[in-house]
Amino acid sequence: MASQEGKYNIKAVSKMLGIQAGTLRAWERRYSIIQPKRNEAGHRLYTDEHIYIIKWLMNKINHGFTISQAVDLLEHHENNIDQFVVENSSQKDKAVQLADELLSALLSFHENKAKEVLDRAFSLFTIEKVTIDILGSLLVKIGHMWENHKITVAHEHYSTSFLKAKIGNILYHLPVDGYLPKVMAVCGLKETHELGLLIFTLYLRQKGFEVIYLGEGIPPEDLNVVIKEIDPKLLVVSCTMEQHTSQTLKWLEKVDKEYPNLQIGLGGLGIEYLSNDIKTKFKDIIIGNTKTDWEQWIHKKLKQEKRPALDH
Repeated sequence: MASQEGKYNIKAVSKMLGIQAGTLRAWERRYSIIQPKRNEAGHRLYTDEHIYIIKWLMNKINHGFTISQAVDLLEHHENNIDQFVVENSSQKDKAVQLADELLSALLSFHENKAKEVLDRAFSLFTIEKVTIDILGSLLVKIGHMWENHKITVAHEHYSTSFLKAKIGNILYHLPVDGYLPKVMAVCGLKETHELGLLIFTLYLRQKGFEVIYLGEGIPPEDLNVVIKEIDPKLLVVSCTMEQHTSQTLKWLEKVDKEYPNLQIGLGGLGIEYLSNDIKTKFKDIIIGNTKTDWEQWIHKKLKQEKRPALDH
């Protein structure tokens, strides 16, 4: 039985579940199903049951329901809410199994089988779990297999093209929160691998960020034009190949000097190959590879009004 004691403030719930505090307040105003308790200072305190309810609603929204439809559905399934939000070990094993099935289908060039496996994954899990835990881990595995010559370039290109198309279809159907800062996402200089950037972009879009996704092949002079035109608050850059990280970092140092108020983030598998000294120097912009890393990076960037220059 979930605890009925109010113990999570709205900031903690927002960070824990990846939902904006403003969204929680709006749900409280519009739907009586979520009514957090208040402490003596008047601050909201959410119980474990509230956490379960919010997770359930988010799960349904990620599967295409509107919030009003999800609330209406919840009112008829309140006694069964735990089955939708408590992830047990068998579910985790299922995610691993689906990732292996999807990899096998892609490396065998079986498109219909790959579609069927991915559809099954989305029917069982949230968009976030599928993209981060299944597709994200699959991306890393495919990259390592290609680097170690266990698969051909053709296998790598086919697999990433399939996954890019699927993620792209989801990406542009997610709503945008106009109160969040605008983000520009682009691959590093001469970088042609963009699947990792797409996954992180999808993660940001799920949070409500408006992301101008540029992908790969954009020359530096064009990027400067776009930065001036759209005035993003965050610039996210991805490098998968080791040989592209050095020139990308040099370019980012120039961008930082020209746009000192622009928050910069650098991610991708190529970061793993940087020396410890380089990682230390650029630690403020390195995003990381886990969901926890991403959460911490976003939280930090949203708090920063102006960050120190990269070469300090």
